Amino acid sequence: MSEPSATPHPRIRLDDNFASPIRFSLMASLGDGIELDFAALREILQCADSPLSKAITHLQAGGYVVARKASLGSRPRTWVRSTRLGRDAFEGHLQALREIVALGGQNSL
Repeated sequence: MSEPSATPHPRIRLDDNFASPIRFSLMASLGDGIELDFAALREILQCADSPLSKAITHLQAGGYVVARKASLGSRPRTWVRSTRLGRDAFEGHLQALREIVALGGQNSL
């Protein structure tokens, strides 16, 4: 049996808020300064209204996105953008994934 490493495994830094493929893809779509409306996000993510709405609500509760509602003509619209907290958390999640992949490459036979 090998000795435990002094450095915690990067999986510990994975953010459960991005465990859902839709939430992960939503954050990936919302880069710095990008604001997209609900219809555009639905098309980009190729998902139905309900799962997208739930993903937005979940990420908004965590402070990772902000949803802004307004009207365009007589039609109500929702625009979504990531927050600094959300972008930082997503980048940390991506970095942990990169480190996990790198560790796997070190263990090749």
